[in-house]
Amino acid sequence: MTPAVPRALVVWFPDWPLVAARLAGEAPEGSPAAVIDKGLVAVCSAEARSAGVARGLRVREAQARCAELVTAPSDPARDGREFEPVVRALEATVPGVDVLRPGLCAIRARGASAYYGGEEAAAGAALEAASGLGLEARAGIADSVFAAEEAARCTGELAAVRVVEPGRSAHFLAPLPVAALGDPRLASLLTRLGLRTLGDFASLPAAEVRSRFGPDGLTAHARAQGRDHRAVVPRVPPSPLDRVAEFEPGLARVDQIAFGLRPVAEDFIGALARAGLACTQLRVQITDDSGARSERSWGHPHQFSAADAVERVRWQLQSGGEPQRGHGRSPQWRTTGEPMSAPVVRVRLVPERVDLIGRRSQALFGGVDERLDHGLHRLQTMLGHGSVLHATAAGGRLLAERCLLVPWGEEAPAGTADRASRPWPGAVPPPLPATVFPEPVPVTLLGDDGRPLGIDPRGGLTAAPAWFTAGPRQARRAVRSWAGPWPLRERWWDAAESRRAERFQILDGEGQAWLLLGEGGGWWAEARYD
Repeated sequence: MTPAVPRALVVWFPDWPLVAARLAGEAPEGSPAAVIDKGLVAVCSAEARSAGVARGLRVREAQARCAELVTAPSDPARDGREFEPVVRALEATVPGVDVLRPGLCAIRARGASAYYGGEEAAAGAALEAASGLGLEARAGIADSVFAAEEAARCTGELAAVRVVEPGRSAHFLAPLPVAALGDPRLASLLTRLGLRTLGDFASLPAAEVRSRFGPDGLTAHARAQGRDHRAVVPRVPPSPLDRVAEFEPGLARVDQIAFGLRPVAEDFIGALARAGLACTQLRVQITDDSGARSERSWGHPHQFSAADAVERVRWQLQSGGEPQRGHGRSPQWRTTGEPMSAPVVRVRLVPERVDLIGRRSQALFGGVDERLDHGLHRLQTMLGHGSVLHATAAGGRLLAERCLLVPWGEEAPAGTADRASRPWPGAVPPPLPATVFPEPVPVTLLGDDGRPLGIDPRGGLTAAPAWFTAGPRQARRAVRSWAGPWPLRERWWDAAESRRAERFQILDGEGQAWLLLGEGGGWWAEARYD
């Protein structure tokens, strides 16, 4: 007896990466916007598409077509994070959700249709749940997950649900292009062979497809025939570890918000402890009564306590409520009694990174001394989050760029270690100077005739250096010896950010060695060899 074909209900949220960027406040609503992945447009808004922007365009070409285009980087973590509340809303309406990827999920159609009295009614209930969150969604129902996904993509503005009758999935898929398989290499090969539609591909014998295209080709062939071997496996909803503090009416003082948040923070840390987890990276989302949201991730060298979580919220509120995406900058701090620009109605604590409690306890004695860590945190509490910094290696050609100052307890931005390990042509080789000036110090470099030295068009000195003045109000020193210059060329293709400079080393009459930088007709001391 042939088993019944499992029907699938697929809910699709168009342009989800861009929707997630807008929900996270990284792209504005109602204006041309695009998500960029590896320098190419991955997703763009309807406003951008009407201006000629399309997927696959380079950023410069897209901005040439639409000067008002706002771009946001691709971030899979952000997409998944913003999709989690959507999945919860769907599970509350139609249980048994299988998340295929952020923005696309599948549901077993049999149980949902039996509960709601029909497949179209079940799809309508799922779309109503999405509409309750203010999101646009489309739904498709077919004999397989692949066919249901294509049915959802074939819906229009007039009908947000498309139901493919049982046994008609292969007929529905037949006119679709082979690019719908999602495999560009296979689609290109099939097109060159004259197989332009899924129907053409499905008509081939399975044995010949396997011998010519291998197992992956055979899987694609089954999908083209409406036989997707993927089963809908409902996820087990995770126990919610995040906590939300609601304030009604909204609170306008930092100390009031911190006081009201403390029980929620204690419950947040307690729930993690009962699960055997310790939070090492915390995401704080603050929403005011105007709908504006401030969001930031905070790190901890060991693990967050309830007091640490409240303190991070206090710092974020005192920084003016703006999302802090950089590291190492000191914000303008407010007193705890100063009113906020808008009353805060909601604070959400999300454990972005967790570890087993046992591991974190062992790490306390192998890393930073606990007394030192406690003292530094007390300094941060009194002086502000950006007042205590630690140095981490970064990449760059200038010496000041090779050291990044990060607030204590925070990790360096993603990619910093990779950037530091890259080759940097034009960088100073070791041994490096002991004293690096945060900002280059203006100096004077003269020749034998007492005239300032310059750089000729070929990168050479106009005369041999003879006299050197190490900054303003300093006595003139003789130059004993010198080496260089070495060219420093950066971003020559960008007229606005290009840099053309020359570096060389000198030894002055007092025995001090300097690393100098010549640029734009002036001279600066970048570092000193002590």
